[in-house]
Amino acid sequence: MKKIILIAIFNILLFGYDATIEVVKKGFHVPKIAIENSTPPGAVESSVENKFLKLLVGDIKVTSHFQIGDTVYRGDYDDDTIDSSVIEKKTELLLKCKLEYDSKKRLVASVKLLNAKSSNKIFEKFYAVSKKERYPFLAHKITIDINDYIGAPPVKWMERLIVFSKYVSKGRSSIVIADYTLSFQKTIVQGGLNVFPKWANEKQTAFYYTSYNSLMPTLYKVDLYTGTRKKIISGPGMVICSDVSKDGNKLLLTLAPNDQPDIYLYNLSTKTKERITKYSGIDVSGNFIDNEQRIVFISDRLGYPNVFAKDIHGDRVEQMIYHGKNNSSCSAFGKYIVYSSRETNSAFGDNTFNLYLISTETDFIRKLTSTGKNLFPRFADTDDTIIFIKHYRRESALGIIRLNANKSYLFPLKTGKIQSLDW
Repeated sequence: MKKIILIAIFNILLFGYDATIEVVKKGFHVPKIAIENSTPPGAVESSVENKFLKLLVGDIKVTSHFQIGDTVYRGDYDDDTIDSSVIEKKTELLLKCKLEYDSKKRLVASVKLLNAKSSNKIFEKFYAVSKKERYPFLAHKITIDINDYIGAPPVKWMERLIVFSKYVSKGRSSIVIADYTLSFQKTIVQGGLNVFPKWANEKQTAFYYTSYNSLMPTLYKVDLYTGTRKKIISGPGMVICSDVSKDGNKLLLTLAPNDQPDIYLYNLSTKTKERITKYSGIDVSGNFIDNEQRIVFISDRLGYPNVFAKDIHGDRVEQMIYHGKNNSSCSAFGKYIVYSSRETNSAFGDNTFNLYLISTETDFIRKLTSTGKNLFPRFADTDDTIIFIKHYRRESALGIIRLNANKSYLFPLKTGKIQSLDW
């Protein structure tokens, strides 16, 4: 089984705006905001306090809907007087944050948004998490709410969990859930070779993954709330879940019962499978499109990996990408397809893989990355945000692309390597 080499680089160049995605609403004002730390000395551990504030600043930057610097001011939560240095920088909004533990030992964030010009309070809310290690979700929820308050395009994807396979050592990979910045991580499955996780539903209460720890590859479903694991299907060669229907009842599987991988539609209720592709070569990585009546998938039917589409119950196959000679992974959302294309052909060194975006309604191709290995792109539950894996040397990072803003961000994995992921 081929092992993926991964990257951690801290800047990706994105190219100019084009017609594949609309820009943020015309006329939308991007306000200038500052953060004031109102946490009393000793109320929480300094490490938690500092990481939370750094992450909150980062979250606000990632929205691309605010102007914000790295300076965090100090002040009293109950004193709404605006510091003169904040006013001098023509700041429009001041976000006051106070961290503390309540009687149940929950980490609580009190948040107040002020009009920096008038000192008027325009928003206040209180947030809590049961364990301090979950502080990233406090920052994410605060950012989502203030973003909604100013009427910016939603960024609710920030609070979604990432599930990924982390390479630990030879023949050993764990399944981990994390927030999108990788600041919070929890290992769910470990021991042996566990790969290709896929969320089982929109609520992210369960996921599928493939285990190579038995005589044959086996697909399991894990319930995050009960911790139970259920066997779904096993078979020779390859068993991978690449997509799940909206109702959670049908899976797109890559199976290779006769050593030749094809895509199957598996019904969880009837426990029956239907073969969708019947090519003598390689067909893998099916994704639902067009209200789940069609799929896009990767095939070598041109002599190299490329992206194709077909009706689930039809025979006609349509080539979707006419760019590149090795398009090895893709993801679809509505009318958009994002895919990874190999752009060098080195037999001895690392090759470059870049991400591209196309619309099924136009012929325009938009290049999203420019350097390194960029693989396994996945859309959020919106068409303006993409997550992917970036590789460099022996390290890996999780990347976020904000399409409307032409910006991207990378979050390195400190230990291990990301093999595959889902959002």
